[in-house]
Amino acid sequence: MRRYETIFIVDPDLPEEDRVSLLDRFKEIIPQQEGVLIEEDLWGVRKLAYDVKKKPRGFYARLDYCGTAKVVDELERFSRIDDRVMKYLTVQLDADADVEKIQADIAAAKAAVAEQQAPTAETTAEATTDAATTDTATTPAEQPAETAAATDSAAPTPETEVKETTPES
Repeated sequence: MRRYETIFIVDPDLPEEDRVSLLDRFKEIIPQQEGVLIEEDLWGVRKLAYDVKKKPRGFYARLDYCGTAKVVDELERFSRIDDRVMKYLTVQLDADADVEKIQADIAAAKAAVAEQQAPTAETTAEATTDAATTDTATTPAEQPAETAAATDSAAPTPETEVKETTPES
């Protein structure tokens, strides 16, 4: 099997339900032609480099899939027939793609992202809990007088921070 990527530019004035049904139709074509959809990426409405069908903007969608030439032919045939598709482009990404390996790599990447997000959420919750318990007596009014005086005397004054240097010629 080969791996392909097809980018569609769809009419931006389509109602959301029509756009979803159009993209669902594209996703149905792939398994019908014995292909495997790997990823769908919706980029949304973006400005075009030049007007297409008198429209300055278009809704971009990208499909990443594996299949034979039958899949590409059918997707492009459907794109030519349907007036809602303004432009399309298909690119071959890999001439000899292993579908199982690609799906396993995607699953591993999603698991790694989920694993990274889970500890981050836990440490944020712990930090919030720790900050709430250790946030006692931190205001200057509640500090002992000796600590406040030591802090004030140790602070540098603006006059001591500014040093003028003159270049030696």
